[in-house]
Amino acid sequence: MKRILITGGAGFIGSHLSERLLMDGNEVICLDNYFTGSKENVSHLFKHPFFELVRHDVIQPYYAEVDEIYNLACPASPIHYQYNAIKTIKTSVMGAINMLGLAKRTKAKILQASTSEVYGDPEVHPQPESYWGHVNPLGVRSCYDEGKRVAESLFMNYYWQNKVRIKIVRIFNTYGPRMHPNDGRVVSNFIIQALENKDITIYGDGSQTRSFQYVDDLVEGLIRMMNTDDSILGPVNIGNPEEFSILELAQKVIELTDSKSKLIFLPLPQDDPTQRQPDISLAKKLLNNWQPSVQLEEGLLKTINYFTEKLYK
Repeated sequence: MKRILITGGAGFIGSHLSERLLMDGNEVICLDNYFTGSKENVSHLFKHPFFELVRHDVIQPYYAEVDEIYNLACPASPIHYQYNAIKTIKTSVMGAINMLGLAKRTKAKILQASTSEVYGDPEVHPQPESYWGHVNPLGVRSCYDEGKRVAESLFMNYYWQNKVRIKIVRIFNTYGPRMHPNDGRVVSNFIIQALENKDITIYGDGSQTRSFQYVDDLVEGLIRMMNTDDSILGPVNIGNPEEFSILELAQKVIELTDSKSKLIFLPLPQDDPTQRQPDISLAKKLLNNWQPSVQLEEGLLKTINYFTEKLYK
């Protein structure tokens, strides 16, 4: 049994990871300040004898004896990370420093949940880990993009200077049950608008593309990365390489919800990427041939069922 700390553990991804690690026979300490996470996401785990929920902000140091740390804490949707941009930067940077310090002291292995946003609006397609990115350091998204880029740099320097056992993954668009209903992300937006028969808002002409990864596939990838040999540091892309236009996604959600929603088109936000698709050849090579197994329609149906229950229970 390993003692595992998850920062942002009551969030969308963190709650699924908490659940899976407990199921695999580990002890889990779930750290969250509830900015975007919630107790409700992990309430079904409260009776588990090896689950502990701690209200804590990673901007402040945290002390515990642990074997592994998954550093997930940071708002990840534009609405939330732009709400308090300075707080977002602090969470990425101070959170990484505090968790790396804990890993150094306890000799724990630590995984950084980085993001495809480090690639910005990419000029290389699909995006391999070797691509340095095309990021606007002064734009409205920079609090998140640059915060995550600094966190990656901190991880590498703690490895070089202090021999901390690090892992870095770059997470691409992920969706599934327990997404925040008001996080402004395209999947949750479209599903809620469709279920309420409201107009579905598409920014731009809908030709911009994304790849959508179901949360269970991501959790599997994170755990496999954590369990790799100490010589494997990353970064490694974790995402679904199957590409869809935003317009295709909207039409699929309308079809699956049998909605009467109509499409409306609004201007693109600043620095919104025109395309985003992971090159996952490195993940396949290093993570025991990991690749996504949940197809978009199957994952959307599970997510639609979750939001249907949440909205109408």
